Amino acid sequence: MNTDVKTQTSTDTFNAAKARLDFPALHQEVHGRPLVYLDNAATTHKPASMIEAVNRFYQRDNSNVHRGVHYLSQKATGQYERARQTVRRFINAADENEIIFVRGATEGVNLIAQTFGRHFVHAGDEILISEMEHHSNIVPWQILCEQTGATLKVIPFMDSGEIDLNTYQSMLNPRVKLVGIVHLSNTLGTINPVAEMVKMAHAQEIPVLIDGAQSVAHLPVDVQAIDADFFVFSGHKVFGPTGIGVVYGKMDRLDQLQPYQGGGDMIHSVTFEKTIYADVPHKFEAGTPNIAGAIGLGAALEYLTSWSLEEIIRYENELLRYATQALKKIEGLTIIGNAQNKAGVISFALEDIHPHDIGTILDMEGVAVRTGHHCTQPIMDHYQIPATTRVSLAFYNNQADIDAMMQALQKAIEVFR
Repeated sequence: MNTDVKTQTSTDTFNAAKARLDFPALHQEVHGRPLVYLDNAATTHKPASMIEAVNRFYQRDNSNVHRGVHYLSQKATGQYERARQTVRRFINAADENEIIFVRGATEGVNLIAQTFGRHFVHAGDEILISEMEHHSNIVPWQILCEQTGATLKVIPFMDSGEIDLNTYQSMLNPRVKLVGIVHLSNTLGTINPVAEMVKMAHAQEIPVLIDGAQSVAHLPVDVQAIDADFFVFSGHKVFGPTGIGVVYGKMDRLDQLQPYQGGGDMIHSVTFEKTIYADVPHKFEAGTPNIAGAIGLGAALEYLTSWSLEEIIRYENELLRYATQALKKIEGLTIIGNAQNKAGVISFALEDIHPHDIGTILDMEGVAVRTGHHCTQPIMDHYQIPATTRVSLAFYNNQADIDAMMQALQKAIEVFR
């Protein structure tokens, strides 16, 4: 993570119990039992400081941005643009104007597909994505291929849950106009070697989009070190609000693209004969933006960077090992995805028990996990299974959460076996 964001010293010990106190939603009961929240890959809970920042905006500072000379509009604009600066620091972009606010990672991928694709992708070209992508990094490219006559090519992964880099290398060729790759798989927990994959693509002058929806809350992200051309993520998966996200793009890339949405605030001037667009990033932010969402995202990132990311990573890895070892002791349980480089996501299948049944029993015990295909149906197809149960961790979880999940899982086994 970039050093111009305030963090605790790396020698500090991460205090999960203290962090947990900052998240009001964790302190409640579900079905008469204390909530155990292990569905962080779907969405994370929110610190009180983020909630307060959003409330403060609506209670005191609510106004539209970029449009008024009055006090509230100027104040709202200042907060909105400071949030952009916070995002820039968080991912170490070179320029705050490389940060575009969108509704989430899904809209971010669609924005690049439609703007980059319209300009650079034609019949006979190829878009290269991996077999482990979230649907949000599959469907937009399918739509683009249908529009242009391009072909979608898929990089396979091995049963361990790791990208086959040799095959990836062999698939890079002059027909490939863009590579789209997930940084951290929401189903397998795999941390892909994105910097290496970007370097391989750039050797053939192929730009790369990184889906960072899962990685920003759990890994250091430095878009300049990765050398990503585009990087997208969602606020709600990094302790921020829903309905807000970010597209990062290198300035020279963004300058080449034309907007795919038109409206207010993305223009210099409009006549019936011609519209002159605003500069980056505003030409991609048509209409009134999610002002409170951007402010909330900025507050969430400031909160996260008040902790030592190094300590968070070490702590989450300890939780991952603890949970993995516990689950491996259950007869008939198979963990899906065992990459060497992995973050706090464990998907598993249990003989003769459907994941939805497991999830229902766990819920009655107050334990929230995710069941289903996790918007990664091609991964399910790879392993020839319909669904998995997924446990996903955050730094406010603890070993007691894992123990409670294991006790609930034993009850599920007793019921269905």
